[in-house]
Amino acid sequence: MKRKRIAAVALFGVALLAMAAEPVAAQESTTDRLISNLNQELLFVAVPITLLVEGILIYTVVRFTNNDEPKPTRENRRLEITWTIATAVILLFVGVGAYNVMGAQDVITTDQAEPQPEDTEINVTAQKYYWTFEYEDENVIVDSNQGQLVIPANEKVYFEIGTADWLHAFHVPDLGLKQDAVPGQQNVIRTEATNPGNTYQGYCAEYCGQGHSRMLFEVQVVTQEEFEQWLEEQRSEDS
Repeated sequence: MKRKRIAAVALFGVALLAMAAEPVAAQESTTDRLISNLNQELLFVAVPITLLVEGILIYTVVRFTNNDEPKPTRENRRLEITWTIATAVILLFVGVGAYNVMGAQDVITTDQAEPQPEDTEINVTAQKYYWTFEYEDENVIVDSNQGQLVIPANEKVYFEIGTADWLHAFHVPDLGLKQDAVPGQQNVIRTEATNPGNTYQGYCAEYCGQGHSRMLFEVQVVTQEEFEQWLEEQRSEDS
């Protein structure tokens, strides 16, 4: 009876892991794709290891549950060498995978990014308690109280993150974007949105005072033609 219960628990655990290993949803940006793919690769490594460890544990419980005279374990150098090498290989895989992603230009924060003339540059300034988005070379400024942050799809977009007062954090989870806005410092992050027509929720991810919950904004991804038209409309409204 006990063995049946243990087997049922084991099957339930396997089912949960299988559900967790479902394919990831469609990625919304190059940044999101890099991070999601890394998470999926690590999951594919973690699931077999978890099943192996849990299988050994369940076998041990079932095999020795009625052993009233346990004997001390004996040294097994082959086993120790094997699990040491296996652990080193796994850690190397995780380390290399994480380094390749975290070192990618669409993930890492850098102040040495060099946008090309065709790229879109946006100065993002946080302040109590809203955001200002200034499109460099376009003579367009929008704040989060008046409109959305609009970016072109399939084009490199550089965000230069700063603050006019104290610490804030620019965060758009669905696009894989997150960067602190630090006083006296400008941090640059880059991405390339892939799905025109979608709108994403952004917010301040660093508690910044009693108005923190109001520091919301939306990011709208449009085609390049729609982006140019939107810029022209903003210039007309400001003139």
